[in-house]
Amino acid sequence: MPVATSRARIVGLGAVAFLWLGLVLFRLVQLQFLQHGEFALRAERQQQRVLTVSPKRGIIYDRNGRELAVTITVDSLFAVPAEVSDPALVARLLAPVIGDPADQLAEKLRSPRSFVWIARKLDAQQAARLRALNLKGLYFQPENKRFYPKRELAAHVLGFVGIDEDGLAGIEHKLDGEIRGPARRVVAFADGRRRSFHRSEEPSAEGASVVLTLDETIQFIAERELAAAIRRTRARTGTIIVGDPMSGDILALANWPTFNPNNAATVSPGHHLNRAVSLAFEPGSTFKVVTVGAALEEGLTRPQEVIDCQRGGILLAGHLIRDHKPFADLTVSEIIHQSSDVGAIKLGLRLGHRRMYTHIRRWGFGQSTGSALPAESPGLLRTPGNWSGISIGALSMGQEIAVTPLQLVAAFSAIANGGEWMTPRILREIVPFGSKPGTSLLPSSSRRRVVSRQTSDRLRAMLRGAVVVGTGAFAQPDSYTAAGKTGTAEKIDETGAYSATDFIASFVGFAPASKPAITVLVVLDSPRPLYHGGEVAAPVFKSVVEQTLAYLNVPPDLTEPPPARRPRLQYAAVRDFSPAQRQSSLWTPAAANSEARFSTQSEWEAEPQEQEADVGRERATQGRVILEASQRVTVPNFLGKSVREVVEESARVGLEVVLVGTGVAVEQFPRAGTRLPPRGRVRVQFGRAPAPWM
Repeated sequence: MPVATSRARIVGLGAVAFLWLGLVLFRLVQLQFLQHGEFALRAERQQQRVLTVSPKRGIIYDRNGRELAVTITVDSLFAVPAEVSDPALVARLLAPVIGDPADQLAEKLRSPRSFVWIARKLDAQQAARLRALNLKGLYFQPENKRFYPKRELAAHVLGFVGIDEDGLAGIEHKLDGEIRGPARRVVAFADGRRRSFHRSEEPSAEGASVVLTLDETIQFIAERELAAAIRRTRARTGTIIVGDPMSGDILALANWPTFNPNNAATVSPGHHLNRAVSLAFEPGSTFKVVTVGAALEEGLTRPQEVIDCQRGGILLAGHLIRDHKPFADLTVSEIIHQSSDVGAIKLGLRLGHRRMYTHIRRWGFGQSTGSALPAESPGLLRTPGNWSGISIGALSMGQEIAVTPLQLVAAFSAIANGGEWMTPRILREIVPFGSKPGTSLLPSSSRRRVVSRQTSDRLRAMLRGAVVVGTGAFAQPDSYTAAGKTGTAEKIDETGAYSATDFIASFVGFAPASKPAITVLVVLDSPRPLYHGGEVAAPVFKSVVEQTLAYLNVPPDLTEPPPARRPRLQYAAVRDFSPAQRQSSLWTPAAANSEARFSTQSEWEAEPQEQEADVGRERATQGRVILEASQRVTVPNFLGKSVREVVEESARVGLEVVLVGTGVAVEQFPRAGTRLPPRGRVRVQFGRAPAPWM
């Protein structure tokens, strides 16, 4: 072979080798330098699986450091689909334990992804059963889970969280940014066949803890008494709030219906609603203190001024407004005691539109209280430019305005503390992670003066009289003085008119009246068959006050019982007439008699007269309302009187009375003038009767 040819071949091979080497070097430079970041990221994604573990939330305490919401560690189950050899079989084994359909689980196990969640936040029993299966390709990962050790207690205040520990309601939602800790990452390493061989975790961190103003014991008292009241009165919903009038702290806030935050997703969303702050209603007669207080503050009246209540009727802008009784002359104090609509309207007319509106706003109505509870309603208050000719009268007696229960508590607390309105406070402290409770107390409630101390003292005396001699007789606690106001407001029905059968019954007041320690509000929606605030809400107030003041070690300030002791009103399941008859405006005494407990007078007379030594002990007898008294007297004439009047008269003279129906008394047995032994029992039938001005 010629030398030239050999050299050419050598040069050619060298050139090819050089070119190949150049290409290799170029590719190496490209991989190692130009595309290093991209390929490194791909490798990381193939070799690593990053799990984001739910954060650890801070603890929520009551005011005394008792835990209301905590975070616990539970197991979650995930799968590496490439390691599961038989997805269908594994899915059939998992389904009975987890509760998910087998076909859905099999679909997850066939996923092309390197990681899939199978079940989040298992309970201990589920985790143990799954571990016993020892299935290849399935792994456990510890996660944080919110737990509410007291179950339903304070559910509407606390709220609840979602599967990823994000706050969805209540304080959990309001302070989610503070309570929720930073998310934690877990990195799992896999080989070329996507098999796990190592795992690393970031150190855990915790969110801030929160101390509430609630007291767990008082909250329990409020919730227990509310549940009992709902059972007795068959009300649709209810609310009880207990507050400290001197600090603005909310000590208890209870709603019915309630729910268990541990299983919040299993109940109707309506159960989650915090009715104490989110639902507004017409306050009715409880609002008369604002009217009277404004008139006193403006110097337009005085407590002993006599007002002509015009036999219970007043014509305003062509509308006849009727009182619940035909009152004649009443002092301003008696207008509060007896809850006269006509008297309140006359004082409202003196104030006029501008001053009335100014004072209503000053008392905190028509605006949020700023309590820090989420979804708080400002209520409803129209400006004077949108009032009709009758609005001044309606507002004076608590109509054409909607208020929240919390707004009413704040207003009555202002009367109790000497005339200063304070922001209701639910947050006592936010404690950063690593700090100790007590080192970062939040500022106290903001306050402003709404009436002078003289006006508040006068209102307090009037409200004390409403309990001693007025419509709030059944609110009188044992051993303590109390002051407050009843409310019975007609609800708006589906036609937009006031309902003849559905009412909001309420009582709001404070105790002891001499030195108030607590303000208590009770609201019951559509109780049956009795519906007046003094009949159904006031006894609940009494029970809550007695237990709460005893728990707080407040010394009794009532050394002697009132001259005419007011007994407790008791309830049981009423079966005197059917629900349809109770709700019908055409109900008659004859219809009620068809289902009366005592079908004949002989049965009534044969019923034994029960004697009990402890007057205050609760007693529920099927189908009756029992009034406990101890004086022997002649049976009064109850005919033509309202339920409230019969209740008060029978209590005054010392008789037990069974009330059947609603309206005015149309029949009684025994008849008036009959002499009965102590605690003698009288049956009074109620029905419809024309009003005196008809």
